[in-house]
Amino acid sequence: MKQIFDIIQIVLAVILVGAILLQNKSAGLGGIFGGGEGNVYSTRRGAEKVLFIATIVLAVLFFASALASVIVRG
Repeated sequence: MKQIFDIIQIVLAVILVGAILLQNKSAGLGGIFGGGEGNVYSTRRGAEKVLFIATIVLAVLFFASALASVIVRG
């Protein structure tokens, strides 16, 4: 059971890092589809909004798996 939580945490961590890196201004989806540096305020639309929500969900799942891992080992 301990190994399953370890594998889940590693997979979630790698996916979470990738999702965070894709959100970087002008390097991720915003730069690919014409997002400029001069925008003071912009709303998230389409793929950027989905990526933002997915990042939040991944962070919550990672935290929950870390907490479950501590409880199981305890």
